[in-house]
Amino acid sequence: MVAISSRGVMMFSASLLLLLPPPVAAAAAAPAAAAATAGTHCTSKCGNISIPFPFGVEPGCFRPGFNVTCADDMLLLHNISEIFDINLANGTLDIYVQRVDQSLPVPQTHDIGNWDVVGVGLDGGPYTLAAGRNKLVVIGCDVQALLMDVSEDVLSTCAAFCSPINKKLYQVASPDCSGVGCCQAPILAGLDVYLLQFRRFNGSWSGNQATVYIVDADLLSSYRMDEMQEAALPVVLEWVISNSTCQSNSTTAPECRSSNSFCKNSTAFRGGHRCHCSEGYDGNPYLVDGCKDIDECKFPEIYPCFGDCNNTIGGYLCQCPLGFEGDASVPTGCKDVDECVHPDAHSCYGICKNLPGSFQCQCPQGTYGDPTTKGGCITIKNSFPGSKIALVVSSGFILLIVALAAPFITHKIQLRRVKRLKEKFFKQNHGLLLQQLISQNTDIGERMIITLRELEKATDNFDKTREVGGGGHGVVYKGILNLHVVAIKKSKIVVQREIDDFINEVAILSQVNHRNVVKLLGCCLETEVPLLVYEFISNGTLYHHLHVEGAISLSWDDRLRIVLEVARALSYLHSSTSMPIYHRDIKSSNVLLDDSLTAKVSDFGASRYIPIDQTGVTTAIQGTFGYLDPMYYYTGRLTAKSDVFSFGVLTMELLTRKKPFVYRSGDGDGDGLVSHFSSLFREGKLADIIDPQVMEEGNGDIQEVAALAVVCTKLKGEDRPTMREVELILENLCAKMHNTSCTTPYSRDQILAQGVTQEVSRQYTMEEEIELSARYPR
Repeated sequence: MVAISSRGVMMFSASLLLLLPPPVAAAAAAPAAAAATAGTHCTSKCGNISIPFPFGVEPGCFRPGFNVTCADDMLLLHNISEIFDINLANGTLDIYVQRVDQSLPVPQTHDIGNWDVVGVGLDGGPYTLAAGRNKLVVIGCDVQALLMDVSEDVLSTCAAFCSPINKKLYQVASPDCSGVGCCQAPILAGLDVYLLQFRRFNGSWSGNQATVYIVDADLLSSYRMDEMQEAALPVVLEWVISNSTCQSNSTTAPECRSSNSFCKNSTAFRGGHRCHCSEGYDGNPYLVDGCKDIDECKFPEIYPCFGDCNNTIGGYLCQCPLGFEGDASVPTGCKDVDECVHPDAHSCYGICKNLPGSFQCQCPQGTYGDPTTKGGCITIKNSFPGSKIALVVSSGFILLIVALAAPFITHKIQLRRVKRLKEKFFKQNHGLLLQQLISQNTDIGERMIITLRELEKATDNFDKTREVGGGGHGVVYKGILNLHVVAIKKSKIVVQREIDDFINEVAILSQVNHRNVVKLLGCCLETEVPLLVYEFISNGTLYHHLHVEGAISLSWDDRLRIVLEVARALSYLHSSTSMPIYHRDIKSSNVLLDDSLTAKVSDFGASRYIPIDQTGVTTAIQGTFGYLDPMYYYTGRLTAKSDVFSFGVLTMELLTRKKPFVYRSGDGDGDGLVSHFSSLFREGKLADIIDPQVMEEGNGDIQEVAALAVVCTKLKGEDRPTMREVELILENLCAKMHNTSCTTPYSRDQILAQGVTQEVSRQYTMEEEIELSARYPR
């Protein structure tokens, strides 16, 4: 990128040093400035050149070594070289360097073997020549140049010769620059020091001159040789954000601040690295939230989609339009479905005509009626053969009848289509399961059957203002059904796994009736998205009550009672149903509280039946990190002790008001809530982590509850107690502390209802329940 001509070799040194900016410390050498970010006060553009972080103009707007200057709409690197492009993705910097004086001729008295050596230092800064992007170019006659490393090993060389008669050089520097008046050689990037050697061959003509350039190889053919000696030429530099390498056990680094970024080592720097946005994202990985999701649907030339394109987080979904099928990612990949090939599937018993994406159905000539039903086309009878008048009258009469009957026929067709669509969704949503429940127990059937019309009326057609929350399996609406306030859950995404989760929740909650388990009132399977109707719990989740702003949350008595009620619910699910039920996702956001702060365990979409002759089952991992049993996570084997572990974490959350899924200890080890809590318990330092409100209100029972939480979170499942044992321990603790809120007895109606539900559950045969569990695996 820089032109060099010299009578002596020291001019090579002075010229080549202009290739890079003045020496700067590496980015990793100043950690105090690593927190600099591109704030609102930082210059974001100079002329038509954008200035992305880590580059910046003002102090505090750049990382060390990446400061630039904006003067007269020109962006300069350390006030020397003009920058005309900054590429974050490739880690390159395109700059211009002004020409250097070239008036001195090459010495004429060198003998063969008399070499001049010049060292060019890059000083360990964040910049180096970009690999494979630049060329060493020599313009002259009878001159040879060699590029070597500090060990004097030759990296590349070239020689330029001229005719003894005609010493004129070619006027255009072609990319091959084959050796007549001009030669070029590749430059190995990534070295800290280069040695440049050159020589003049004996007998060269008097007044010989030679000029050396380093220039962007892609732009070499754009310059005439006579222009190269006057112009500032382009060169490509490469940089790294830090001289250290990426950690071997991690794909990120402190410099990669965006959550959708990763660390990648540079091939040009020994030990250096840069940050990149993850696949499906683009932007600046060195800023918080700098990597934004790419809307692939806006760039069909890069992400081809010849059907219906829908953007998703980190990707996109491409599918054929309605009435077409095939591969939507290739041209003409979506083929029209010929509905006329399958008349029964599309209800056409007349003349069927296929259309692009649709079809047309009509009665044959000489008939009229409804072609979408068998026998719907009626033959027109002529009462007066050969009579034109009779034909006209009868035709007019038929047309009048058709015109009068058309609205009724259309309405009938629409009703039949709606009916068929409901039947399709009913089968798709495993409606046979609901029919099985109805046949086994009339009471369940009567309260489970809810029509779509009723739910639309209850929610004002699922009005946006009726939304009261959402979870991992759908959106929750508040509605009024039969003068009762209810909660209606609707799936967000129509995929089979979501539907199976809903049906799994129906199968479980329809057989459960416990005062501490949210009550399922019914379901509707007439829509593409299944709907579930629950009792409305008005006081929100335990999570929102615990993690409120301020020092005061739920009282200790309420927390102790809530943890006992959750234990009762889990003990009932594990021990008192005809087939044990494991919840798999116990956490504070899945515990609802009513007006009296009574706990209600909810969200059974991830739950599983376990046959009573088995102690566990191997399943796909589901749950929430922070609450998830590590043995279940690593082995995939689900047991009752997996719920016990999650319950132990919930108890620690009640004691500390710390969020398990984001908690990290501040002692340098970065332990999670479970390991840190257990360590403090063993060291007798529980006061360091217990909620101050609990310490103030507790009356001697905190230590015992903490001990129970620790034993519930033992690494090995066999070292943990059962939920029945946990329930008894908490009830005895409440009785000992005379806490009446913990020992509130069940009412007679609740005991009877619970007993009836258990009897209903036991009416199912073992074969039916095993079939039910197998049909909807998690």
